[in-house]
Amino acid sequence: MESSTAATGSVPHLDDSQQRAIISKINWRLIPLLFFCYIIAYLDRINVGFAKLHLQEALAVDPAKFESAFGLGAGIFFIGYFIFEVPSNLILQRVGARIWIARIMILWGIVSGAFMFLKGAPMFYIMRFLLGAAEAGFFPGVLLYFTYWYPARERARIIALFAIGGVAAGAFGSPINGLILQNMDGIAGMKGWQWLFLLEALPAVIFGFVVLWVLPNRPAETKWLTDSEKAWVEQRIAMDPAKAQSTDCHRLAHAFTSGRVYLFCLIYFLLNVGSYGFEMWAPTIVKQLSQGSDKLVGWINAIPYVMAGVMMFIIGRNSDRTGERRLHIAFSAFSAAIGFALAAFTKNPVIAMVGLVIAFAGLKCTIAPFWALTTAFLSGTAAAGGIAFINSVGNLGGYAGPHVVGLIKDKAQGSNVAALLVLCGALLAMGLLALTIRTLPRNKLTTPTTP
Repeated sequence: MESSTAATGSVPHLDDSQQRAIISKINWRLIPLLFFCYIIAYLDRINVGFAKLHLQEALAVDPAKFESAFGLGAGIFFIGYFIFEVPSNLILQRVGARIWIARIMILWGIVSGAFMFLKGAPMFYIMRFLLGAAEAGFFPGVLLYFTYWYPARERARIIALFAIGGVAAGAFGSPINGLILQNMDGIAGMKGWQWLFLLEALPAVIFGFVVLWVLPNRPAETKWLTDSEKAWVEQRIAMDPAKAQSTDCHRLAHAFTSGRVYLFCLIYFLLNVGSYGFEMWAPTIVKQLSQGSDKLVGWINAIPYVMAGVMMFIIGRNSDRTGERRLHIAFSAFSAAIGFALAAFTKNPVIAMVGLVIAFAGLKCTIAPFWALTTAFLSGTAAAGGIAFINSVGNLGGYAGPHVVGLIKDKAQGSNVAALLVLCGALLAMGLLALTIRTLPRNKLTTPTTP
């Protein structure tokens, strides 16, 4: 592995096999836990898309305005997310990841479970806002946490392994959502959608306490690394060549005055317009294409997530192997735009589904190289505030996407064509903007420096 030689000169008593063993130990201790936490987070975030098929009576809105009302509520999640994201990440940096990530998970689990009492559109809007506020800081907090353990040249693969939890939530969660809605409706006098929110909220609370028990804040605080191993990990991060790139952007003020940070915000905004504009409406679109039951919709809706997960790992690994980020982002975004266009212009439901699979895989493949590039650019307090700032502003696209799609579908009387073309345009613009990012030559990012 690349990492095995990064610190050889500074810690000569650890040979390549010993270094690989340490990295493997870290990977197995951290990635599976955080992966499952992200599955839970993402499932609680998007399960409202499945519940939507049954919420019209609970929201009590005019059927002619239901699509736009739902789109507004789905997107309001990201307003709460936006407001509390930066403060949450700054607190995480101060108090440590273990306590803060546990707090985030337990609180969002409680809020998510409370959706079972949903009654009326105003309550829907308030609850979605509170869910966003509760979850704020989880994703950027984990990204910041990775900077304590992995040098920049390895982060695309690590971020991909973590972010695959999001697509795993869709792959496994979609069939589960369908089964819950279809088989638990009426049990104990509760609707299927009420059981959906209750059952999928419990793991967040449980895993929150698991995180509180087992997650170390930093390498120096681990109980499963020896002192020499801890020293090697800390020195490996300190020697990271990418730190030379980020030395001019390490204070909090730099994160809010850098033009590159705002470019990252815009790129991530467009990504989330496409991602959540599709995901919040995917079960509805699949229902229209298949005319199937909730169970069938769940299985079909899992297909894009499975393909996206496979491609995310491949793209993330290749981005680390080549040291290239910008073209990986642009190529993936352009692929997503082509997929949305294909789905919009065909009348064949099978071809339309193929287009949606390509689109979803493409947009998800942008995540790992994007965040690997971003986290290499920021350091210190700027990393805590900047990562959260990019994520929070970018996730406003998660508000805009579902809301715009809902408005378009209402005006188009349920047609998906115009909505899919808007998502196509967002990913096309994202790819073009990615090509404008200026990066350091690869040798400046991969050549070790002397501490």
